Amino acid sequence: MMVSYRDISTDVLLRFYFNYLPELIIKMIPVACLLGTILSLSIMNKNNELIALFSSGMSLIRIAAPLMTWVLFVCIVSYLIGDRLVPALTKQKNYIFYNEIKKTPGLFSVVKTNRIWYRSKNAIFNIKTLNVQGTKAQGLTLYFFDDSWDLLQMMTASEVDILVGSKWVLKDGSVTIFSGDSSFPLTSNFDTKSIQMSEEAADLQQSGQTSDMLTQKELAKFIEKNKEAGLETIRYEVDYHSKIGFSFAGLVMSILGIPFSVARSRSGGIMLNVGVCIGLVFGYWILYSSSITLGNHGHLPPFAAAWLPNIFVGALGFYLIKLKRL
Repeated sequence: MMVSYRDISTDVLLRFYFNYLPELIIKMIPVACLLGTILSLSIMNKNNELIALFSSGMSLIRIAAPLMTWVLFVCIVSYLIGDRLVPALTKQKNYIFYNEIKKTPGLFSVVKTNRIWYRSKNAIFNIKTLNVQGTKAQGLTLYFFDDSWDLLQMMTASEVDILVGSKWVLKDGSVTIFSGDSSFPLTSNFDTKSIQMSEEAADLQQSGQTSDMLTQKELAKFIEKNKEAGLETIRYEVDYHSKIGFSFAGLVMSILGIPFSVARSRSGGIMLNVGVCIGLVFGYWILYSSSITLGNHGHLPPFAAAWLPNIFVGALGFYLIKLKRL
């Protein structure tokens, strides 16, 4: 959906992108680690410093060890920022987007480890669990209010099928009506009940895809809740493992970049190595995206989907370093 920014103040846009900035930095850290490694070793190679170190008996991996130590430190910091800071800023970013940019506050959902809260015009509801596709929910409690926000009706349902359009099918629930003419609310039970909601299933998919708004510990609890409810958790599990796996992408990409940094300077020099860096980034991203996709569709175990790219790239890097030594 296209959003017009003509009526949005500069302050709102600055706050939105400020909250989005750490997420972008996290995604660029692996590229920065690889580029820094390649440029550092390439400059040493151009100034014949590597030749001197090789002459003293030092191996390529020994020379690169201090660089890899710093890269490992950066990867750990990247993980901590991505796990502790980014989820909180993502919630704030989404709040600004729906309330101040898109001006549809009803579509902003607050996700916790045990419940999803959602506001829809004069209704508020919470859901215990929601599948990734946003088409099936469990543990629904729905509150309807009048224009003065006095409670009129409350619905509960153990299961909900969110159909195409705005039709919801509630199963095994109850309806409680609050009336000013009666001192006691009136409650009736039902096996199946269809209601019309203002949100479509496509809107609720944003609530189903909660990984970017949860820390790894919170995501683990969220996965456990969904498993207890009998919902599919493969994509959540892939996201859980990829939170760590992607954080160390900079380390394995830097290891792979080491042997390409010591090519003879007359073969193209530093600019050629920068081009190699760009090629390695695209190659890793294709491998990583393919692995995550296979994991999301159940063709790879979640742990393997998140870590196979790193294992393959790291092993290839060490192999090429060994060839350089021979």
